[in-house]
Amino acid sequence: MISRLAYTAVAALALGGAAVAQNYTTGPLKIEQPWTRATPAGAKVAGGYVAVTNTGAAPDRLIGGSSEIAGKVEIHEMAMNNGVMTMRGLPDGLELKPGAKLELKPGGYHIMFMDLKRQLKEGEKVKGTLTFEKAGAVPVEFSVQSVGARAPAEAHKH
Repeated sequence: MISRLAYTAVAALALGGAAVAQNYTTGPLKIEQPWTRATPAGAKVAGGYVAVTNTGAAPDRLIGGSSEIAGKVEIHEMAMNNGVMTMRGLPDGLELKPGAKLELKPGGYHIMFMDLKRQLKEGEKVKGTLTFEKAGAVPVEFSVQSVGARAPAEAHKH
């Protein structure tokens, strides 16, 4: 028989951690809270967001990735040019300078999941890989937030 305390702990983990993004470390790179947004049925693209800190002495470069949910994953930039919002792929990726933090977030640099294979639903996690020039391929999970989310969900603080 499962104790009440054990049941409560299992329930809290199952419910509380469902949509909270994780952190990862590979060599000098700290990868914080990969996340994406839920998509409407039939959507062909989605944005991915993450913060990467380079704690090392040498630069690296985020050059792309892959995911179980997309046919193609690219690094993109969204910017305002002469009052018009533009988006473009960055085939050379983004430099991660030593000691610097690079934030990919809505309205700026982001990961573009292209040719989506299915709808993304709030609360799920999707597997992916971030590819760095020096650090190589790093497996991560993207936490799927609400359609209009502006940031990843924060862990509950007690």
